[in-house]
Amino acid sequence: MGMATIDGKAEPEATPPRQRRRRGRGKLVAGLLVAVAVAGGGFVAVNSAGLLEGGAGPTRSAAALPPATTTVTRQTLNDTRDADGELGYGPVTSAMARQPGTLTWLPESGATITRGKSLYRVDNKPVMLLYGDVPAYRDLKIGVEGKDVENLERNLSKLGYDGFTVDDEYTYDTYEAVQEWQEDRGLDETGVVELGRVVFAPGKVRVESLETEEGQPAQPGQKVLTYTGTAKVITVQLEAEDQRMAKKGAKVEVTLPDGKTAKGKVTEVATVIVPGEGQNAEPETRVEALVSIGSAKAAKGLDKASVDVTFTASQRKNVLTVPVAALVALQEGGFGLEVVEGGSSRYVAVRTGLFAGGRVEVSGDGLSEGMTVGMPK
Repeated sequence: MGMATIDGKAEPEATPPRQRRRRGRGKLVAGLLVAVAVAGGGFVAVNSAGLLEGGAGPTRSAAALPPATTTVTRQTLNDTRDADGELGYGPVTSAMARQPGTLTWLPESGATITRGKSLYRVDNKPVMLLYGDVPAYRDLKIGVEGKDVENLERNLSKLGYDGFTVDDEYTYDTYEAVQEWQEDRGLDETGVVELGRVVFAPGKVRVESLETEEGQPAQPGQKVLTYTGTAKVITVQLEAEDQRMAKKGAKVEVTLPDGKTAKGKVTEVATVIVPGEGQNAEPETRVEALVSIGSAKAAKGLDKASVDVTFTASQRKNVLTVPVAALVALQEGGFGLEVVEGGSSRYVAVRTGLFAGGRVEVSGDGLSEGMTVGMPK
């Protein structure tokens, strides 16, 4: 359910009142009709006469004062939404076998694999993890060009091999460095990195689950294991209409299972299709956001947990606010407030801003902090 906070305190979000007509450009005139919201959701029509300077409405006697009052306050108004999140390690990726053979070694679930280390072994030959932003999809050999070549060369350089230029061309110099690397890893020194020998991932990985066992045959296309990143992240799904809340780089607040809060930031946003529940149910389009936690210490000891994430779509600092129920709809269009002073009241036209947490930002001539304004019961 959507929520909004005012200076950090949560209140149910209110829906702005509906205007009867579009705002007029002239001053308020005699015969002003004000619809005042009253308890139970009804309205009372008030007819008055007289025009005050500065766009204020007519004064009425103390006998007709509003049934309740409130004060115009100055504060920070936040438009927020709370959503359920799942703390874990982010998206899960499958490592698929690309060559036939027998699986002779598998890591343990939960193990961390870093650059150049074996992700698993087939026929006692390593399938190695390298860092890169494109998947391995072909043999890499002399004459081949592309981003995958650059990824390979950058990894070789980071692993201590040299004598070549890190670019997108697989040259003879690259060939010689690959031969040296193959010798060190107990592979045939072909100078060719065959498809299936390396797996590119954005960084070091954590083994999520094993999909087979040592000693089992491996066939091209078979799932061997799944892996994630190693950093704690929160996955949040929002309704499509709340996409404005989840912007990449946006700051959020995370409430952990122990009640403590931590700062977070949206790192990725994607649109996902969620299958409908029940037979013949239509799939739903949702927004999935990944949130990083600013302090790793805050999530220490939590591998997986349900958390609450508070998104802030907009914020208005140091503005005048009143409860939404204090607004009255003016016949000329727009909204006003019934200002109570010295045993009488008058109507003042106001401009509305952000609605959040049952309150609304207001501004207008003659409006100031501390004023007393009318409210329904």
